[in-house]
Amino acid sequence: MTVSALPPDFEWGFATAAYQIEGAVDEGGRGKCIWDTFCHLEPSRTKNASGDIACDHYHKFEEDFDLLSKYGAGAYRFSIAWSRIIPLGGRNDPINEEGIAFYNQLIDSLLRRGITPWVTLYHWDLPQALHDRYGGWLNVDEVQKDFERYARLCYEKFGDRVKNWITINEPWIQAVYGYATGGNAPGRSSTNPQCTEGDTSKEPWIVGKALIMSHARAVMAYNQDFRKLQQGAIGISLNGDYYEPWDATDSEDAEAAERRMEFHIGWFANPIFLAQDYPSSMRKQLGTRLPTFTEEEFAVLAAAESDFYGMNYYTSQFAKHKIGDAPDTDVIGNVEELQSNKEGVSVGAESGVHWLRSCPEMFRKHLTRVYRLYKKPIYITENGCPCPGEDKMTKSESVEDPFRLQYFKDHLDAIGKSRQDGAVISGYFAWSLMDNLEWSDGFGPRFGVTYTDYETLERTPKKSALLLQQLIAERQQRIQC
Repeated sequence: MTVSALPPDFEWGFATAAYQIEGAVDEGGRGKCIWDTFCHLEPSRTKNASGDIACDHYHKFEEDFDLLSKYGAGAYRFSIAWSRIIPLGGRNDPINEEGIAFYNQLIDSLLRRGITPWVTLYHWDLPQALHDRYGGWLNVDEVQKDFERYARLCYEKFGDRVKNWITINEPWIQAVYGYATGGNAPGRSSTNPQCTEGDTSKEPWIVGKALIMSHARAVMAYNQDFRKLQQGAIGISLNGDYYEPWDATDSEDAEAAERRMEFHIGWFANPIFLAQDYPSSMRKQLGTRLPTFTEEEFAVLAAAESDFYGMNYYTSQFAKHKIGDAPDTDVIGNVEELQSNKEGVSVGAESGVHWLRSCPEMFRKHLTRVYRLYKKPIYITENGCPCPGEDKMTKSESVEDPFRLQYFKDHLDAIGKSRQDGAVISGYFAWSLMDNLEWSDGFGPRFGVTYTDYETLERTPKKSALLLQQLIAERQQRIQC
């Protein structure tokens, strides 16, 4: 019998997000988003960095798409800035034709090059006006209506050419970092001394429901009013690490590992992909702080059938159970997260950021588990790393990136192994096309396959960028087994 590690029609490319690369925040009629506000707080919460200029992709997209062509990418995932399309965000607010024209340029430029656009509708950049008007994601009823109108506008304007839609990027990060720890915009927390507003015990769960229902409204709208004519596909990108028990012999650690993944992934995936309630472990711990779904909302979830599971994966961890009840501010399932197990064995090789270790065998298990639970084709919509010490490297050092190359090799191999386990995995997007604004970490960590000089904005390909096409082609060859 012969098989290939990756199928011949495996879709692959690179990914970015609007606020991290576009710049031009005051050009083309764009309205402010919550990251514009957050990046200019005093004292700085983003290492004195902002997306005001970022990589200036707004003016340099043709140059950047030349790189995509050079790298052999067949697809490119990018996000639309909601406030570039509807500056004030709301369903009755004016549309910005200049913003629509800009994204038409992007889409048409990609298609001329034979590159398939994958469009994310929301990558954390809520229009500031909606946050000011009614609390943004804290107002479940209002925000889902505004998001649906925004999604419909994008389908109407771009859906004749865009056939791959991602509603929301990493809702867990938006809910937890935005409204529990306060490390991301809009920076609300009752446990972070830098924050002046927020309630960590309640707000992330409200925001989580708002994100779930906004996704569902956008998918239902596509299914009912656009799918038949446009013939596209739609899903969501969920982040989440894989967890193994800190003590492999302790059943409570095994339960803690599973519970941690339920708090990370099941929180969103159970309602979205199964039209079911949150995991029972969440109900048990959170009680009435976890919002309920009405019968009408379950009907919307059921009508919001997605085509694929977008997976953003970077690393894995060990989970150790905690003794006693969780505090009301706990958002991870009353577990301790560790990078080494009881035997002192590290979860994987260290990268250029403290939280990311390379754990390809656990990635395989993660893929296999997610497919078993949710039974949707998986597209890896983000995967990558900075090399150890890369934030301090010169350009000539950074473009030699053997750690990143090995990371890609090992994670592509893990995809092949998970396919042997029975998982359906249909595509892969490396994060990121270029070094860019790493949110609250500023311009330090370099996740790009292209080196960005933030003074001159010059782009220089790293070795991994030029070799990813070859790595994938090699794994598409038929092999004897």
